Amino acid sequence: MRLDKYLSQSSGFSRKEVRRFLKTGEVTLNGEEVTNPALHINETEDEIYLSGYPLDAPGEKYLMLNKPLGCVCANEDGTHPTVLSFIDLPRANELTICGRLDVDTTGLVLITTDGQWAHRITSPKHKTGKLYQVVTADPIPEDAIEKFAKGLTLINDNVRTKPADLTLISSHEAEVVLTEGRYHQVKRMFAAIGNKVEALHRAKIGQIELDEELELGEYRFLTDEEINSIR
Repeated sequence: MRLDKYLSQSSGFSRKEVRRFLKTGEVTLNGEEVTNPALHINETEDEIYLSGYPLDAPGEKYLMLNKPLGCVCANEDGTHPTVLSFIDLPRANELTICGRLDVDTTGLVLITTDGQWAHRITSPKHKTGKLYQVVTADPIPEDAIEKFAKGLTLINDNVRTKPADLTLISSHEAEVVLTEGRYHQVKRMFAAIGNKVEALHRAKIGQIELDEELELGEYRFLTDEEINSIR
């Protein structure tokens, strides 16, 4: 493949923008600066860097991020940093965030360039479960398990929630698996039974678990097995 085509398809930049990077010496091939856009490269063996960042072969990108407190799941925000600000890839602000976590919620966020893959995660009809770890202000009663399983009527919402699996971990801790994603849903479900969520963390989406080695704000690319588990 021609170098300029590879750079454009891998980074998302236009051919015109790519040629400007080549002219200004921002592209290296196997450690050597290159300027010729027509140079042919080996997609599987050559190492290509743009502005100091390695470029993967052209194709869709799939990532997981360990979201910290204080940032939002949005492409742009005038008040808070966004989860995409942690992604060191060209045009990171154009990536698709698969669902949302509140500013005060931590944990697993999936990010991709594949719109159909993202839809399978976010659309309720696909019933992709999301597992949340919850810490509450008051003790969680045993009958909350049955109430969550039957569905709850939330404040300012006349449609009952879909059945949710609630597992008690301790008096003030639980795990909840949801297959829908209403606004502040976990917090509102606990409010509906007279309790308050003090801390909320998403640990799993479908079969994809948050990598324990990722520090807050860190990300990695998904494995083929993780990607295919959603398909």
